[in-house]
Amino acid sequence: MAFSSSTPLSTPSPSPAMPWRLRTLSVGNLPILSRFHSFTALSQKSRSSLIHFGRNPRILLNPKLNLVNGGDFIAQASSSGPNSPPPSPSSFATAQQILFGSALTVAFAVANRVLYKLALVPMKEYPFFLAQFTTFGYVVVYFLILYMRYNEGIVTDEMIDQPKRLFVAIGALEALGVALGMASAAMLPGPAIPILNQTFLVWQLFFSVLILGRTYTVRQIAGCLLVATGVAVAVTSGSNADQMLSGVEFVWPALMIASCAFQAGASIIKEFVFIDAAARLKDKSLDIFVVNSFGSGYQALFVLLFLPLLSSMKGIPFAQLPSYLESGVGCFLNVGTNTSGCDGSPLLPLLYIATNLMFNISVLNLVKTSSAVVSSLAVMLSVPISIYILSIPLPYLPEGSTLSPYFLFGSLILVLGLILYTLPQASKRH
Repeated sequence: MAFSSSTPLSTPSPSPAMPWRLRTLSVGNLPILSRFHSFTALSQKSRSSLIHFGRNPRILLNPKLNLVNGGDFIAQASSSGPNSPPPSPSSFATAQQILFGSALTVAFAVANRVLYKLALVPMKEYPFFLAQFTTFGYVVVYFLILYMRYNEGIVTDEMIDQPKRLFVAIGALEALGVALGMASAAMLPGPAIPILNQTFLVWQLFFSVLILGRTYTVRQIAGCLLVATGVAVAVTSGSNADQMLSGVEFVWPALMIASCAFQAGASIIKEFVFIDAAARLKDKSLDIFVVNSFGSGYQALFVLLFLPLLSSMKGIPFAQLPSYLESGVGCFLNVGTNTSGCDGSPLLPLLYIATNLMFNISVLNLVKTSSAVVSSLAVMLSVPISIYILSIPLPYLPEGSTLSPYFLFGSLILVLGLILYTLPQASKRH
């Protein structure tokens, strides 16, 4: 995770009780910190234990941060002299790397959405099977990759020994998000779901401030809200939101919003895992497959516990689940006697699974190199692009569709929001 100082800090020799004022720490161009702390003199041992972050080697983070339990980022001017070696450039993500990672995430997100729609052509009767297949199948894939990277020395014992309580929290939150999302989606009208899903970004901003201690400018908040509004307008194509939820009990939209909150919380905790690991590992960067593997493993465990509830939500009695899964395997492989309507399998489902795997990896890598909010903005940019592609006649989806002016209007709002969020902030000297 790259940190840089948006305002140069001088390093005079302070008195032991001299208050130090930290204006801003940032990830890329995202201001994450604007706090005031007073520090007393540290022993030489504790000084040497502080970890370098960012392009300015004078900004240090306390390795004993514990943000989840209510701690704060603690910054201190370095006692190192001008001859101290700077941090390794390879440990920081450049703006070009973040831009490339964002573009890659958008590309995979578009392919993921389009191929999911294509995969449902043969698997239209088995979407629940496809969801569970990916949930449990990815655990095997991720741990296999982790094992290979461990044998190659890329993943170390210190990385494996990262505290597992955060991964348990990630898995539980994501599983709860899936469960609540399924329960509410079954009771909500279709156009209302993408609008309610835009609260995900709002929750991310909230948890980013609460857990990571970040601060956002009014411009950045306005940009995020414009992006969410643009996606909602583009997806719903001008549907009347006032009438969408008429006759729907309040509990169902509330559950959908809660589902977004759980998943947003999980994404911010993933980002914290990288920040915390950077302090623990000192001169090493936590491999993303450690987070993917253990996070997915605990998610699969909680999904397994919720499986009776999840299957009933999809209209599949738990007693009939084994036969449903057996039929789903037959359609997925396109073998057996009852495979009518499964044309396109296994090619289309396998293409979706491979793309979805790469998409998940690219999203987590972008979280690591930039932030969870930036990764969400990149994913949101893929929504109107995907809708446009799906409006064109495609193999297995020969019937195209006409896009309304609201789609173009919503897309324009989304782009304006992204521009507003990413505009460089003028630095001020104080």
